[in-house]
Amino acid sequence: MKMILDEITLPTRQPIEIIDMTQQLRERCTQSGIRSGVATLISQHTTAYVNLNEREARLQQDMLTFLKRFIPRDGDYAHNIAPVDDRDNAHAHLLGLFMNASESIPISDGQLMLGDWQSVFFIELDGPRASRTLTLQFLGDS
Repeated sequence: MKMILDEITLPTRQPIEIIDMTQQLRERCTQSGIRSGVATLISQHTTAYVNLNEREARLQQDMLTFLKRFIPRDGDYAHNIAPVDDRDNAHAHLLGLFMNASESIPISDGQLMLGDWQSVFFIELDGPRASRTLTLQFLGDS
C-alpha cells in the first residue's frame, strides 16, 4: 500500500467563488502512481469547501446566486461584532454548515472515478484570499 500526500495552493479572487479543480486533481492522481485506491481531498479552511457537482456555466451562476441569497453577507450576525481576523465573515461560516470540507473519490486504473457530469470544485465563501490550500491524500496500490 502506498500513500502520497500533496497540496494545491491557490488564490481566490471573488467574495464567493466556485473554482473547478478537476483537471488539476486528475493530473495529481496520475502523478501519484496510484492505480487502485482512493483520493481524499480536504480544504484547510473554515470558510472554503470542497464539492462535487456539474460544471455548466448557467448552473454555476445559479449556485453563486443561491449562496448569496441563502445566507446574505449583510445579516445581523454576532460573529461580525468582534471578528477574530477583522473580516465580517459570519455568513461564510454559516454557509459552511451545509458544505463538505472533504471528499473521497475512488481511483481505478489510475483514474479518479467521477461520474460523466461530475467535477470537483473548491468553493470560496470569504474571498478574495491570497492563498488557500487544498490537501490531497492518495492511498492505494501502484
